[in-house]
Amino acid sequence: MDNVTVAGLGRPVVRVLAAAGLLAVISGCAPEGQPADLIFHSGRIVTVDAGLGEVVALAVRAGRVEAVGSDAEVLRLRGPDTHVVDLGGRTVVPGLTDNHFHALGGGPGVDLSGVRTMVELLAAIAARAAETESGELVVTNSNWHEGQLAEQRLPLRDDLDLVAPEHPVVVVRGGHEFILNSAALSRWGIDEADESPPGGRIGRYDDGRLNGELVDRAKDPVRLPPRGAEDPAARFLETQAVMNALGATALRIPGGTQEQFTMLRRLAEEDRLTVRVEFLFRLRGMPVDEVQDVVESWDVPPDFTTGLLSVGGVKLGVDGGFEGGWMREPYEEPWGRGGGFHGLQTMPTELFHGTVRELNALGWRVATHAVGDAAIDLVLDAYEQADAATPIADRRWTIEHGFIPAPDQFERMRRLGLTVTAQHHLYVAAPSLVDYWGTERAALTTPLGLYVDEAIPVSLGTDSPVIPHNPFAVLYHFATRGTISAGTMGAEYAVDRMAALRAMTTGYAYQVFAESERGTLAPGMAADLAVLSGDYLAVPDAEIPGLTALITVVNGRIVHDGR
Repeated sequence: MDNVTVAGLGRPVVRVLAAAGLLAVISGCAPEGQPADLIFHSGRIVTVDAGLGEVVALAVRAGRVEAVGSDAEVLRLRGPDTHVVDLGGRTVVPGLTDNHFHALGGGPGVDLSGVRTMVELLAAIAARAAETESGELVVTNSNWHEGQLAEQRLPLRDDLDLVAPEHPVVVVRGGHEFILNSAALSRWGIDEADESPPGGRIGRYDDGRLNGELVDRAKDPVRLPPRGAEDPAARFLETQAVMNALGATALRIPGGTQEQFTMLRRLAEEDRLTVRVEFLFRLRGMPVDEVQDVVESWDVPPDFTTGLLSVGGVKLGVDGGFEGGWMREPYEEPWGRGGGFHGLQTMPTELFHGTVRELNALGWRVATHAVGDAAIDLVLDAYEQADAATPIADRRWTIEHGFIPAPDQFERMRRLGLTVTAQHHLYVAAPSLVDYWGTERAALTTPLGLYVDEAIPVSLGTDSPVIPHNPFAVLYHFATRGTISAGTMGAEYAVDRMAALRAMTTGYAYQVFAESERGTLAPGMAADLAVLSGDYLAVPDAEIPGLTALITVVNGRIVHDGR
């Protein structure tokens, strides 16, 4: 008898028979008169369901997986209007996700994503300056990192002065740092007498001169112009098309504005979204007694959902990024500060505690950016204090990034029911992290295998545009711990390919309270899936980042067809 499991019939039966080793004898068909909308057959369908494993065919109806099994049984569900896809042996996986996606491509500035040397980087800035009126601002995008450069260093003030002395230049480096030339420092009134503000760092050369680096709160005086007349809705529609082509079916936006949410809500209500969006509002430091007014101004409840758009909570931040993660132990001091630099605490302790308590009292879930182990300490302290007032253990509050966890923190995370969002920053930034923190700490960065061993629920993403947006590079890094320019780092924290895929599918679904709806291709689950250009589970490691999606389906609808 051929194998098939049917929505509404098979899932409970699958659990029983799989336990008895009898999964192969399940069979069935859809109710008469209700054929499938979409059928995939003759492929390798990785359901990521423990009971089902792999199958060769899958049927979709009304946005859900209707049946999985053999070609013969699933093709019986074909009707006159069923769209049938012969996979020809291609691999299908549940839709890929990104747990920390800000934007695509880093903005409209000078594109540095493809440069690989300092000469190329400076030439790109010089070319933009040559076509820009003298005295006008030149800004780069943020979709790059010095780890991609042969020189493994940042462009600094003197470098920028050489190629654009008549233009204020702001090099945007990730989400936490700007680098300015002399004209830009002058434009915003930053001079040699200025000292680093609380939660920020003003960089200097060894001789004490400003080198143009402004980290975290130190960059607050620099006000870059808005993106102009570009339509944010059109930009997002382009973004989701790019991500659909990479098999992505869900994006979690970690800290957006009211205006961004309003735009996404309109797209959702117009049925123009082709990815699911979990949206977190961003709340920057403000007096605690103002938090309620701000939250109420959003005019949505904490569990709001419409179409493919859901609200996922509030994003806070307590430390810097690569260059400012707040650590228990000091940095390796590559900047000559004479010892004692532990990173940057970007939100005062009492303000953070008070904000977390208030958000909890208002019924909102909290997700906090915390890179270093000292930052994670602060997050755990505040979450525990909030939990003492109103329990949070069943609400899946989050630590965003969690680069450097300490052994004594895992039990506290488990007790609070926390989740962690992991991204592949080490893949791009490894050489810089070695400089900042030393080889041992750098190799620990985002230890997915350790989180899994410690039973901490974890999902995967990119932090685009800080790190490029390719989800297959994420899977590659966490399955190999390979990096672009520093070889393999922290191999003991790698997981196998299937575990990485689970973190990106079922791990994400759990984090957003959708584990009963998404993350696997079992019957009854949402039909979010990707047909891949190659077999993720079998291609050589080096080929994983080059994979794409031939077909992507969201909620039963084909949203990308690149065949």
